[in-house]
Amino acid sequence: MQRRHLLTLAAAAPAVLAAPALRAQDFAGPLRIVVPFPPGGTSDILARLMAPALQARLGQNVVVENRPGAGGNIGADSVAKSRPDGTSLLLLDVSALATNPFLYARMPFDTQRDLAPVQMVIYAPYILAVNNQLPVQDAAGLVEWVKRNPGKLNFGHSGIGTITHIVGLSLASHWQSEITTVPYRGGAPALLALVSNEANATVQGATQSMPYVLNGQMRGIAVTGQQRLPQLPNLPTFRELGWPVPDSGTWQGILVQGQTPPAIIARLEREIAAVLAESAISARIKELGGEIVADGAEAFRRRLAEQTASYSQIIRANNLRIE
Repeated sequence: MQRRHLLTLAAAAPAVLAAPALRAQDFAGPLRIVVPFPPGGTSDILARLMAPALQARLGQNVVVENRPGAGGNIGADSVAKSRPDGTSLLLLDVSALATNPFLYARMPFDTQRDLAPVQMVIYAPYILAVNNQLPVQDAAGLVEWVKRNPGKLNFGHSGIGTITHIVGLSLASHWQSEITTVPYRGGAPALLALVSNEANATVQGATQSMPYVLNGQMRGIAVTGQQRLPQLPNLPTFRELGWPVPDSGTWQGILVQGQTPPAIIARLEREIAAVLAESAISARIKELGGEIVADGAEAFRRRLAEQTASYSQIIRANNLRIE
């Protein structure tokens, strides 16, 4: 019996050497979820919904930090240049990472080198909505009004080169008419501009725009995605209408600094998936029109590569550029 309790130095050495590997999955301190857009947008809503549950699972404080500017580049750069220890998380619509390298003459970081995908969070379709003062009730009425009033529709979007901007340009081209695109610093400001009658129309993620439509603060016209939203069954899909980019929407995901150890990324990948599986969180996301897409880091990496290839072509075709 005593022999079981006796450890020679040689026998103890492997356990000592293994300790750092075990600790590699722990975190050095509090975590921050960086949202590179203003409060109130889809990324911000998700970050604040997930933070308490992630804090409970990890045993570390988790705070949400909004760092807007430069189409998401300022917040993304703060994570790209953070310590590679998994304590700085970037939560955003990953289309920004797919488009910004082709929009900006100078990027402060390299997406592939300096950021590592961890976990997708949700897909939310876009809702095309108009201001209540615009004298249109449905998709046919909107197209007719735009054609009768070329250039007079002020289409608010989340910023030059964002997918919401690209969708607006694609619709105008399809309708063979002109609209005036107006950039805002994120989806939330664009929605507020619509409510205040500063803008006439916008297309934004259902997660943030659906409450405005349900509350009667703006009028829904159509939705992207494979099917109609259960909460707004009268709104046709872009596909039903024969409109372009029918599967566009907001793909929200979480990344960390590019040199973060695989063990930490794997731990975060598991914990985030578990958070999204919690009944209260999954129910709230569904209520807001989102679909949980927690299919792991590798699927995230492939999706980002596909979006980069697709959207870069549209950006070049429309000669979009930000200096």
